[in-house]
Amino acid sequence: MSNTPQPAPVAEERIELKARNVSFEWEKTPLHWIPGDPFTGHTINVLHLLLPAGERWFVHVYKQVLPYITDDRLREDVIGFIGQEAMHSAAHDDVLPHLKKLGLDPTPYTAQVDWLFEKLLGDRTLPPGRAREWWLMERVATIAAIEHYTAFLGNWILNAETLDRRGADPMMLDLLRWHGAEEVEHRSVAFELFMHVDGGYRRRVRTWATAFTALAFLWQRGARFFMDNDPTPAVGKASLGAFYRAGKKGMLPSTPSMLKSIPRYLSRTYHPSQEGSTAQAVAYLASSPGANGGR
Repeated sequence: MSNTPQPAPVAEERIELKARNVSFEWEKTPLHWIPGDPFTGHTINVLHLLLPAGERWFVHVYKQVLPYITDDRLREDVIGFIGQEAMHSAAHDDVLPHLKKLGLDPTPYTAQVDWLFEKLLGDRTLPPGRAREWWLMERVATIAAIEHYTAFLGNWILNAETLDRRGADPMMLDLLRWHGAEEVEHRSVAFELFMHVDGGYRRRVRTWATAFTALAFLWQRGARFFMDNDPTPAVGKASLGAFYRAGKKGMLPSTPSMLKSIPRYLSRTYHPSQEGSTAQAVAYLASSPGANGGR
């Protein structure tokens, strides 16, 4: 257990975490679900490529770390987190057959992502004791860094009104906002677990650098994969310039806001409750059609 002083939450917002049985129907969702903007849609579509394997990996690692948790309340939060992440993985996985039906087969890219999480970041043949525990703590810290960005993205999608004004597909928006709301809802769990079992600042910085680099690399590769393999003629190319311009328009997270999130996470006083609003997340979850039986 960590002896490192833990940053305090901004406010006491803890609620019981639970997996919601969600339902989404994709038959009416077009390939370009943001009218006239395939680049933005495909950039967001990368979530469907990364999250199924990534969140299965989260669940796998957290099941291994459960015996290290000595705080009953945190254990309950981690179990609730595991349930929500498993549902996220399944929901995004369900989108992939629809994309394939529309002429965009994601299998070549998802195979690479599966390799990353199952082999590169998976279990290793290590002797019991310090070496095995070190690798487990590295992965727990990496998940905390990734969850910083999923909370950032969750807060962004909940407030991305430009997507509504541009006529984005309501079903896809509901999937993204249901997921984003749950990321905001459980945004403190991964960080608090890391602080509980380890909390080392050097490990936090090191694994942040690894996670940030990997996410940036995988995201740009995923966007390029989608744009290059889109069956529609002349959809254009993915580029950093296109990402920056879409961010300025509110269609994607802005580059300045993403850069400003870095020192927040690296601050010694950081706590995830600084990101987003639990009240807003819970309100959306109460109204989400997909999270409430498709009503």
